[in-house]
Parts: sequence; structure tokens; C-alpha cells
Amino acid sequence: MTRRLLASYLTITVIVLVLLMAPLGIFYSQRERERLASDVEHDANVIATLYEDDLEGGTPLDPGPADTYEERTGARVVVVDSDGISQVDTGDVIDRDFSTRPEIAAALGGVRTAGSRRSDTLGTDLLYVAVPVASGGTVHGALRVTLDTTDVTQRIRNFWLSLGAIAVVVLVAVVLIGWVIARSVTRPLRELTASAARFASGDLSVVEHVSEGPPEIRALDATMAAMAQRLDAVLRDQRRFVADASHQLRTPLTALRLRLENLQSDLADVDRADGDRAGNDRAGDDHSAVDSLERAIGETERLTELVSNLLQLARADDHPVTEVADLGVLVRDRVDTWTAMAEERSVDLRHRSAEEPTFVRCVPGAIEQILDNLFDNALAVAPSGTGIEVEISAASGDSGRGVVELRVIDHGPGLGDAAKVDALRRFWRGDTSRPGTGLGLAIVETLATASGGQVALEDTAGGGLTVVVQLPEAAEVVENPSS
Repeated sequence: MTRRLLASYLTITVIVLVLLMAPLGIFYSQRERERLASDVEHDANVIATLYEDDLEGGTPLDPGPADTYEERTGARVVVVDSDGISQVDTGDVIDRDFSTRPEIAAALGGVRTAGSRRSDTLGTDLLYVAVPVASGGTVHGALRVTLDTTDVTQRIRNFWLSLGAIAVVVLVAVVLIGWVIARSVTRPLRELTASAARFASGDLSVVEHVSEGPPEIRALDATMAAMAQRLDAVLRDQRRFVADASHQLRTPLTALRLRLENLQSDLADVDRADGDRAGNDRAGDDHSAVDSLERAIGETERLTELVSNLLQLARADDHPVTEVADLGVLVRDRVDTWTAMAEERSVDLRHRSAEEPTFVRCVPGAIEQILDNLFDNALAVAPSGTGIEVEISAASGDSGRGVVELRVIDHGPGLGDAAKVDALRRFWRGDTSRPGTGLGLAIVETLATASGGQVALEDTAGGGLTVVVQLPEAAEVVENPSS
């Protein structure tokens, strides 16, 4: 909008300059040429009176006045008698016939003439004035003055150049002043745009209201601020409710699971004590009860996992302050922790990263939760005898800033293009036959986004899925990073 306002200022200024300066330049040009012609005609009449008596009496003409005028103005003066024969010529020999020249013929006829013509010989424009030399109504001869118009042409050109310089100065001033005015006019809109961008990114904090601009913009700013505050309050209440509910549910779920496990143990003891004398029917009933109890315990475990994941999501949505952590140390620690579980499933879990520190910025505890969810998902789909690789490498983000890529690569069935998009949605499960809550990758993306990074899903060469987590590289190195 600033550029459009500046363009409108410049357009109006150019139109005004053209409307003012073009007529002024044209008027000056015409006035200078007319003034020159008038002055030359006046001088021609004065010189003609000096030769009037000599032409009337037929006496030889004195070239002195004509030569003096030529020296003063640079003009050529020609005086002819009634037959058109030159008697005085400051530019050539005399006794030449000028009667065929239109301006001389007109002057011999008693008519004053003035005009300009191009002289190819001199390479310039010439102004000529021809006046009759007469007395008592009788024309005794004619006088023509021819003057080079280079000086007046140069004055006119300089005037146009001056007008152009003034126009340039005015346009530069309009650009500078217009830019300041346009920026001041659009400042409230830029502030509103910045606030809207912050709201769209999830930052609903309200800054100082717009204090300038039209009342409509100030009213819009106040409305947006109120909306953001209301949304922030609603989201905080929602996250607090989810966190509180998840936290409160964990205790009764744990107690319920313990009671079910105790009941399972007691039922197994009763089944062994009464197995011999209860008969096949009783044994079958007890076996059915044990199976039902095991399924109930399994559902309790899944519900506990779901509650834990919801609690993680609620905490991640709070956008806590980030800290600097050594990604390499955290990866090696989590790989060591999950290696035993991977070996139970005949899966080789290994990491390939440099030993030197790799500092990233993330929310507290995000790296551990990201790795736990990625390892859990990868082990659930990795076939026996395959491997899971963890890689760390430096990269360049979309904004050009440095980022660190964490890659978790498996060789399982992989995901299609549509499934890759859906996999990051909450509660999405690609294979409902496997246990899970569908929150693992959603938690990973939420934690990565809260840390200022992002998540991408790619195909593994040869089959499988590669999860790429980009985290911002730490700008400073700390002596004791989080681990």
C-alpha cells in the first residue's frame, strides 16, 4: 500500500508539473523569439532612416552604420536600391541583384516582412527582417537584416533545462516526503498485519494498541485484541482442562490396573486349587474369566497410554520457553534406553552421528519425548531382522537460518502420500489392528513446532518411512546444556 500511495503522489505531481511547466516553457520560447524579431525590426527601421536621404538623392551610401550594427549584434545588413541592387552588404560584395528574394521583393513593394529559415551553408537557423526605405509614399529601396538565432535558441534550451531540473528536484522532494507520509499512513495497517500474523502463528499475546490512524483502524485493532484475548483464554482453559483431566485420570487408572492384576493373580490361584475337582466345565469358565480379565487389563493399559499422550499434548501446546540442549547426547541416551526393547524384537537400533556436541534449541524435555514416540512407532512396524537408524546432520531452513535435522529411519511397510498427511493428525491410526492411540506423530509435530522446528515424512530407500525432525540450531554454545 505504501508503494501505491507513493505512486499516486508521483502521478499527481507529474500531471501538475506538466500542466504548469509545459505552457510556461512554450510561452517563454514564443516570447523570446517575438522579442528578438521585434528588436531586429526596430533596429532595421532605424538604420533605414539613415539611408533614406541617400537612396532618394541617388548618392553613394555610407556602409558605416551597417558595419557598426554588425559589429555590435553580428547581424548581416543588406541595403538595396529601388531596382533590388545591393548598395551596402556587410556580408558580401555590393552590386548584387536581390530583387528575386521574396522578402526583398515584398519590401520593395512597401510591405514589412519577418521570418526565419534554415541556412544549410551556415548550419543554423536565421531570423530575417526586411523593411522598405521610403519617403512621401515613394519606395526608394529596401533594407534586410539577417541574424543568427543561436543565442536565443540556447537561452530557450537553457530555460527548458532549468524547468527540467526544477521538476526533478520537485519529484525527489515528493518521493522523500511522500514516502514519509505513506509510511505514517500505513503504519497502523502494518501493525495490524503483524498482529494478525502473530495470531495466525498461534501467538495470541496482545501488544500495545494502535494509537494512530483513522478511528475505523483503531476500532479494528481493539476488536482484534479482544478476540485474541478471548481465544487465548479459551485455549488456556481447554489446555488446562485436558492437562488436569489427564493428570487426575492417571491415578484411578493406575489403581484400577493394580486391582485387575491382583484379581488376575487371585483368580489364577483359585483356578489351580480347584482345577482337579471342579471338572472341565468349571475349568473352561475360569479360563474364559482369565481371558476377559487380561483383555480388561490391556484396555486399561491403552487408556493409560492415551491419557499420558493427552497430557504430553496439553503441555506441548503451552509453548514453554525454549532452552539449549545437546542433541547428540540425548540421542545416545535414548538409543541406549530403547536398545533392550529393540533386541527383544530382533531389531537393530543404532545411531550415526558425530561425537562433537550438536546444540539445538527446544522446549524442555521435547527431545526425549520426540525420540520415545518415534522409537515406539518404528519398533511397532519394523520387521524382525531389520534395523532402525538415527541420524543427525546440519541443514539450512526455509528462512536461511541454520537447523539441525534428526532422522529416524525404519524399513517397515511405509506410508502412502495421502497417509503421510493424515499421519500427523491427532488420533489417526493407519493400522487399527495394532495397539496405539494415534497421537505419537501428532505429539512429535507439536513439540517440534513449539521448539521452532518442523516435521516431515519421507520414503526410505528400499521401503519404509523416514521421519525428519528439524530443530533450530542454537545460536550460543553453553557449557552445561540440558541432557
